[in-house]
Amino acid sequence: MRRSARDDAEFTEFVAARSDQLYRSAYLLTTTPHAAEDLLQTTLTKAYVGWRRLRAADDPVGYAHGILVKSFLSERRLRRSGELPVAETPEPPPREATDLVERLTLMAALAELAPLDRAAVVLRYWNDQSVSATAADLGLTEAAVKNRCLRGLRQLRDLLGTDAPLRGEDHARH
Repeated sequence: MRRSARDDAEFTEFVAARSDQLYRSAYLLTTTPHAAEDLLQTTLTKAYVGWRRLRAADDPVGYAHGILVKSFLSERRLRRSGELPVAETPEPPPREATDLVERLTLMAALAELAPLDRAAVVLRYWNDQSVSATAADLGLTEAAVKNRCLRGLRQLRDLLGTDAPLRGEDHARH
């Protein structure tokens, strides 16, 4: 398959417009900057290879997020990474953090969730996806997504030591 200069230019434009959004999702899923960068690189590589399909999709950004989530879950299942996790990230989280301590606490709590629960919570509540879109991205039923979100939100609440329901916890049942 031969790529045209137009394909390359369109892909470059897509990356410039969407890589920050994809990185944020990758960071929330992996909970470390280095793993997020690796996941983003994997996602963009797969997106480049399938650029013509991605570009023709009804929702190219959603398609790219699907690649990102599937790559994350695949990596977790295969456990092919030779890297060892560390207790603390050596670098601060992205600069947009308003409260560094709160962000680090939340990232540590997210890291405690099972990968599929974490993916469901991130897609539903950080990426503000619908239950049906999340189900499609994760290859689950809508009921399974609701269950995983409810379980993930409860575990986050327990880990964060708060009795107040987390955003969306009441809606996870519906």
